[in-house]
Amino acid sequence: MPEQDFLPPRRPVRPRDYGDGEEYHAPSPRPPAPGRRARRAAARRRRRLLAVLAGLAVAGGAVAAAVLLSGGPSPAQVTPNALITTFLPGELRQVPDACGTVPAATVRRYLPGKVTVASPLPVNGAAESACNWSLNAPPVWRLLDLTILAYAPSGLASGDGSATNAAEDAYASALHGMRSPPRNSPGPPAAVTTLTGLGDQAFSAVQVFRGGGSVTDVATVVVRYHNVIVTVKLNGLQHSNRGSYGPVSQPQLSAAALAFAQAAEAALH
Repeated sequence: MPEQDFLPPRRPVRPRDYGDGEEYHAPSPRPPAPGRRARRAAARRRRRLLAVLAGLAVAGGAVAAAVLLSGGPSPAQVTPNALITTFLPGELRQVPDACGTVPAATVRRYLPGKVTVASPLPVNGAAESACNWSLNAPPVWRLLDLTILAYAPSGLASGDGSATNAAEDAYASALHGMRSPPRNSPGPPAAVTTLTGLGDQAFSAVQVFRGGGSVTDVATVVVRYHNVIVTVKLNGLQHSNRGSYGPVSQPQLSAAALAFAQAAEAALH
């Protein structure tokens, strides 16, 4: 027999007299009470909701437990290809005294005579040192400049901005400037030779400067060791309109510049 919904019996309404113009209105019936099937469906919906809420509570507890057991969130990972802002192992923050890197025997061999030694004040503090040896004993005139400079990490450097990359950029710029000097540069293109077995990179160059009636041969050696650049320039006066100077042997100039560069580079190890 199909399920039926039953309502409680209505109380009988006692008729009464209404005045003129009045009408009788029966009371509105109350909504029927939910049947057994509706009550069961509502109960099932309540059970599903409670199950979902319970699952969410368990999941939240598991996450909290994982954070507590791990001691908090894990540290953020290092961003790949990030710029380097500190010195790497093997890189130098300061350089030795340039004048003290060249043995006295080397100075006497390539600059025989009374040599004047001067040490210019460094611009970059302990990261730079320079020394000048000059000899003026006609027909010989020589001026040798030695500079040792340690580069620091820089956001302007290529690659990851490390100190070594900054030195590599400086080395490449010096090499390019020797081979192809700017139009407004007083220096002519140099004859460049790549050197092996000296530092990480090295080259030598020879130039001839002419001006004011003088001719000066210049031998240059540039060496890169990690983040340090060693630069040696040896000027030899070939001819002057005042005094008697020259001649100059370019191979001897190059040999002297190389010897000073080797001594300075060795002091970095």
